[in-house]
Amino acid sequence: MVVLKKIKAATLIEVLTASVLIIIVFMIASLSFNNVFANQIQRDQSAIENRVRELEYFVIHEKIKLPYSEDFDGWEIMITKGKDNTTILYSKQNIEHEKKLINL
Repeated sequence: MVVLKKIKAATLIEVLTASVLIIIVFMIASLSFNNVFANQIQRDQSAIENRVRELEYFVIHEKIKLPYSEDFDGWEIMITKGKDNTTILYSKQNIEHEKKLINL
């Protein structure tokens, strides 16, 4: 009569420990992905770059009067004409970009 026969199975503590470890790994992975995607969306500047290209086209083909200034989606865009070049300056908070066009 075998009353205390050992059964090969995982104990409740082993199952809980494995579950907690798996949950922790997935939680860290999801937080990392969330951080990466949030930074990518925050740094996306394609809209302002497209607007600057459009304004550059207008300057080249003399469709706008200089000096020119506008606010675009929180960005301040200023276009000034110098002796040898035209400068497009666009800035938002601490970010500032400058593009120079050579006058022909």
